[in-house]
Amino acid sequence: MEDGLIYYRRKLYNTMLKWKSERNGDTALLIQGARRIGKSTIAEEFARNEYKSYILIDFSKVSKEVSDLFNDISDLNYLFIRLQFIYQIQLHERESVIIFDEVQLQPLARQAIKHLVKDHRYDY
Repeated sequence: MEDGLIYYRRKLYNTMLKWKSERNGDTALLIQGARRIGKSTIAEEFARNEYKSYILIDFSKVSKEVSDLFNDISDLNYLFIRLQFIYQIQLHERESVIIFDEVQLQPLARQAIKHLVKDHRYDY
């Protein structure tokens, strides 16, 4: 079983590298799979290795303040400034990624992804 997991992780990482180089921020990347197989871990590892900075928003344990930011995304500058302040991370245009973990728990954030990708500042 362990060999299968290593293969899965390597294959997923290579898929993510291909997405980053070919799509150049034109699409978000959705990682799906069974629970507890390391999707979040590999997403964070990829972000750490392949980007200048990243923010990981885990909607299973996010603060109300962060969750509420997605109630109104009409001002993306405000959204990004608040996220950088809350997470104490500086985002860099086209060199940072924002990871939404457990995004199914926050439907407004999931809906926002289309607009965030269109903005093209960061990867998702």
